Amino acid sequence: MSVPFFTGVREYIRNKDLFNRAIETVLLRGDYILGEEVDAFEKEAASYLGTSHAVGLASGSDALLLALHALGIGPGDEVITSPFTFFASVSAITRLGATPVFVDIDPETFNMNPSLVEEKITKKTKALLPIHLFTQTADMQPLLTLAENHGLSLLEDAAEAFGMEYQGQKAGTLGDIGIFSFYPTKTLGAYGDAGLAVTKNENLAERLRILRRHGETSRYHHKEIGYNSRLDTLQAAILRLKLQSLEQDIEKREHWAQKYNNAFAALENVRLPVIKQQCKPVYYVYSLITPYRDELKAFLDKNDIGNAIYYPLPLHLQECFQFLGYFPGDYSVAEEAARSILALPLFPDLTEEESDNVIDTVHRFFKGL
Repeated sequence: MSVPFFTGVREYIRNKDLFNRAIETVLLRGDYILGEEVDAFEKEAASYLGTSHAVGLASGSDALLLALHALGIGPGDEVITSPFTFFASVSAITRLGATPVFVDIDPETFNMNPSLVEEKITKKTKALLPIHLFTQTADMQPLLTLAENHGLSLLEDAAEAFGMEYQGQKAGTLGDIGIFSFYPTKTLGAYGDAGLAVTKNENLAERLRILRRHGETSRYHHKEIGYNSRLDTLQAAILRLKLQSLEQDIEKREHWAQKYNNAFAALENVRLPVIKQQCKPVYYVYSLITPYRDELKAFLDKNDIGNAIYYPLPLHLQECFQFLGYFPGDYSVAEEAARSILALPLFPDLTEEESDNVIDTVHRFFKGL
């Protein structure tokens, strides 16, 4: 029995009439660019997150770029972040001419280790960019304190973190700006690329709105050189529907994660996710750590069990970032995680039979070692 790593088709089939009606409404109204559904989704997302402003953008990657731009990041600036994340977190920094400065990760959460940040702060440091990874936020309180003490901006890369909480506050709402991705596999996923930036600062929100429309303040009048990065109205209509069932989907993800935790807790050579007390998790991805990662992956592949590696090569070792001058061994915790991490199937429409098959296959692998 094969098990997909992820599929959105089952959700569509369950809600086919609702999704089709929402799409048809946009098509019949004809407001394809920054239409009625975009404005409505921005308001509903801001309300759910408990923040003042939400600005719909074309993707999570664009949201990172525009957020950094809005915060004034540019040539000569340094931004402290993690090397263990998706490429866009760091490419956005370099695209603006700034320099990413890495700190290693917490081996239990895979998030940026806040105890290593202050020693990296220099006169060129302009911002901190923590990433909320897999199941929980970064440890935000020490980072917020550092940002305040050193006069730094703080941008939350909450691309994977819609619905997560830190000390009772939603991810993305603690810093100056938070960004989200609605890539189809995300906890709140669109049917294509889509993103969001949120802030409690009205001036930052207005600048983000200007930047997403080529820097335009009124039709064909441009205050600055901006971008073409607008949340598609069709995607906003889909996201509005999905937002209504988000909490139920989060509960389903929690169910599958706890089932995995219970099944794998006694396995030797396996380390499971560790959730910190101040965090309310959302299981976007379920990753385990094992020194036999590559062998386990091959066994799962052979048995047609979906899996994925997030991430196989830390960013400081990527070919395109060689100019930064890093070498193997510079961030040993991130490098070890990259060698030993593997994600298993986890999405709301997974079935009990499929999860049983995943568990049985993993157990058969370790029993055969």
